[in-house]
Amino acid sequence: MPASLDEVIGLLDLERLEVGLYRGSQPEASSLKRVFGGQVAAQALMAAQLTVPDDRFVHSLHLYFILGGDPSIPIVYDVENVRDGRSFVTRRVAARQHGEIIFYMTASFQVEEGGWDHQDRMPEVPGPDDATPLLEIVRLRGPEAVAHWEQEWSSFDMRYIGDNRPEDDPQRQLTPAVQRLWFKANGTLPDSRIVHNAAFTYISDLSLLGASLVPHGQFIGSEVVQPASLDHTIWFHRPFRADEWLLYDQTSPSASGARGLSTAHVFTEDGTLVATVAQEGLIRHITPKA
Repeated sequence: MPASLDEVIGLLDLERLEVGLYRGSQPEASSLKRVFGGQVAAQALMAAQLTVPDDRFVHSLHLYFILGGDPSIPIVYDVENVRDGRSFVTRRVAARQHGEIIFYMTASFQVEEGGWDHQDRMPEVPGPDDATPLLEIVRLRGPEAVAHWEQEWSSFDMRYIGDNRPEDDPQRQLTPAVQRLWFKANGTLPDSRIVHNAAFTYISDLSLLGASLVPHGQFIGSEVVQPASLDHTIWFHRPFRADEWLLYDQTSPSASGARGLSTAHVFTEDGTLVATVAQEGLIRHITPKA
């Protein structure tokens, strides 16, 4: 994952190979052994968006991560036109590397319409200024963790709410499977609803699976956890900007069979519900190498 927001924006600029076929680039420098799942999801959304009329915006994505991506070569996105209706259009995207499908996405787009309107209320939580920056939490894990964070994740500002001692600290207060954080792009994004939807899709994959580890005193990156995203769904309710603060209100209703399920509501700072996210992922308990 690139350190600069400009490079993230560059990853969303796909090369058109032919009708319905696009190629996405990789970060210039990354220490990740596999492609970040949020990158594949965001590029797939951009590929699908390039095939629909300008007045249709995504309202739902359903994603399956099939194989780990190779960060050393580009990813090719093959967009299938499933349906073009008067109000809705549907696209299916297959991401390929080395002749194999590594990822599938189905996306639905809709023209803007009016109608009944209601939403859940945002929980009462401290604002971004009173939350703990992720970098402060990472510093507790040593200089190598800080260097890795600065190289891979600093394009977004993430601030956690609550008890932020290291997860293996015996004084940490274990809580129900709830994790809350504020996040936004670390800079200004272009004034494009399409880009903001893609940028949110990009970062939505980073922290959500961790909610399923909270009751067990573990975290993504722990030497006893083998994590991987398996599937991911986003429902977009209302327009928003990904370079303004968003509350990621996460919970995990279940973990079993080495899989964790997490769901989340996403609110703007003024309390508007803009998206709902769900993800199932691998959280395999492993024995650390000696």
